[in-house]
Amino acid sequence: MSQPQFESSIKSLPLLARGKVRDIYAVDEDKLLIVTSDRLSAFDVILPNPIPKKGEVLTKTALFWFDKLSHILPNQLTGIAPEDVVAADERDQVIGRALVVKRLKPLPVEAVVRGYIIGGGWKDYQATGKVCGITLPVGLKQAAKLEKPLFTPSTKAEAGTHDENIDFEECARLLGAERAAEVRDAAIRLYSEARDYAATKGIIIADTKFEFGLDAAGTLHIIDEALTPDSSRFWPADSYAEGISPPSYDKQFVRDYLETLDWNKTAPGPSLPDEVVAKTSAKYIEAYERLTGGHIAA
Repeated sequence: MSQPQFESSIKSLPLLARGKVRDIYAVDEDKLLIVTSDRLSAFDVILPNPIPKKGEVLTKTALFWFDKLSHILPNQLTGIAPEDVVAADERDQVIGRALVVKRLKPLPVEAVVRGYIIGGGWKDYQATGKVCGITLPVGLKQAAKLEKPLFTPSTKAEAGTHDENIDFEECARLLGAERAAEVRDAAIRLYSEARDYAATKGIIIADTKFEFGLDAAGTLHIIDEALTPDSSRFWPADSYAEGISPPSYDKQFVRDYLETLDWNKTAPGPSLPDEVVAKTSAKYIEAYERLTGGHIAA
């Protein structure tokens, strides 16, 4: 098994930024190289342990969805192989975990769609009966399926800070009313089609997060990632039940472990036990393989 990659070290291209998971390099004025590391962030804090195969799973899962949902919205892909834009001795750092993408103008919101009431949405509902300003029926149980998917946007947090849920009015203030409606409608359609497909594979997509960007003509594109175990909650349908936090294929497993610790959810993040690292890696791989029919080599 190849060693996990906590961060890339591409010297042949200028480094623009390191995010929670991705390292971004400039290819030229029109294109970027995005390398997906094996870093894991939880509660918006980067944890010290890389998760083996995570970057490969995220990249291949996103590619699967970009292709499957391309009839709804264009995406960031250029079709250029990442190993073709770096030095020969750097190719091992990018094969299977990197994308060459269009330079697009990112929108300043994360487009979260919830099909079930869980996580931060569940906490908000318990406190106020609402999620992002949307009033929900009284008496919902944890993990209950919502009558229809909800668009619950949030701000984009810098590394080490927390995303903040906002209502649609604030989203419209940030984006403009017409663009906000376009983002909402696109996000709900993307989620709904992916949810219906995943159901045929025995997986419930409880919620997900999309990021969008604009090209020079103002056309909306999907950027970053799409419907990966990092940006979504995936539940096995055969063990789903209301009233609990269902077992999951995503990093909710890590979140649940972290909730047992005396940690204030600020950096630095705690080290994960080897067992948690191995089980998290296995969950990511299983999610990809069940969803796509593909295989991740050991």
